[in-house]
Amino acid sequence: MAKITFIEHSGERLVVNIPVGWTVMQGAVQNGVEGIEAECGGSCACATCHCYVDEAFVDALPAPSETEEAMLECTAAERLPNSRLSCQLKVSEALDGLVLRLPEAQS
Repeated sequence: MAKITFIEHSGERLVVNIPVGWTVMQGAVQNGVEGIEAECGGSCACATCHCYVDEAFVDALPAPSETEEAMLECTAAERLPNSRLSCQLKVSEALDGLVLRLPEAQS
């Protein structure tokens, strides 16, 4: 399990435990994180699970795939250097303590 903190645009924090091997998006949906819509169910086809990775964890994640890069161009909120799609972030023990900020809107 990895403890991951989601910070809504309003500032509300939700700390959830997500099993290793799941995606961050799966854990968010399972735990009712409202800022993650996940319309495509995790197939990297909608960009409604966009999040901003805390700078302390950016280097702990693998680089985005070409498909993720293309979908990040379609986000409703501004794309920043630390933007990622949570459906593409596989949970590992190394992500324990990860903090993600959520945009104001996903669609």
